[in-house]
Amino acid sequence: VDYGCLPEEVQEHFQDCGTVNRVTILTDFYGNPKGYAYVEFHEAEAVQNALQLNDTELHGRPLKVQNEPFYNLHSLLF
Repeated sequence: VDYGCLPEEVQEHFQDCGTVNRVTILTDFYGNPKGYAYVEFHEAEAVQNALQLNDTELHGRPLKVQNEPFYNLHSLLF
């Protein structure tokens, strides 16, 4: 995810997939974004919908969307 992207923008990008519970943009020790995020959905089927957004653009950068079952049953890492 683009380093200047806000959690609200990520949520908006994925909102049509299902109910977004939480967006977490990971940061380093200094609070700088690492360039990836987790999106947690309320419904398990929303993850499958969100996987269809692989290679879509957000802030002009293509997203690499993948399922991350070890983080949460209903979440994605990109």
